[in-house]
Amino acid sequence: MDTELVPLTPADGRAVVALFNHYACHSFAAFPEDPLPEAFFDRLLEATRGLPTIAARESDGRLRGFAMLRPHLPWPTSSHVAEITYFVAPDSTGQGLGSKMLADLETRAKAQGIRTILASIASLNEMSLAFHRKHGFEEVGRFRNVVIKRGTPFDTIWMQKDL
Repeated sequence: MDTELVPLTPADGRAVVALFNHYACHSFAAFPEDPLPEAFFDRLLEATRGLPTIAARESDGRLRGFAMLRPHLPWPTSSHVAEITYFVAPDSTGQGLGSKMLADLETRAKAQGIRTILASIASLNEMSLAFHRKHGFEEVGRFRNVVIKRGTPFDTIWMQKDL
């Protein structure tokens, strides 16, 4: 099936939260331990403040992934910096979808004056760290043992890519 990249809409809420909750409950890729309510999607959309968002949908409408940028800081002096969040459905990883979503976000971010993208990644999420390194992100900071999930402490690693 072909995957179409389109902006997120309120209709994507249930599928986005379900995908996020999968990673929250079954991995260290999302920091919460427990499932988040569907209302969480409204906060995600609000946080993007007009920056690019993506729903990666199959022709049958199934959500294969989502991605979004949000401001790093709320001040105009940092309006050129955005934080990235994205998740790919477990049965769709390793097929280039993450790379496709990242490339699309980068293109649209540049058009909006974004010059730097930041990613906050769990130190236990080796796949994400490798993905970001492969795509030109560099580690720029680490907060040691700031998250404890299911009794396991881990670091958050900040990675940065200049566009």
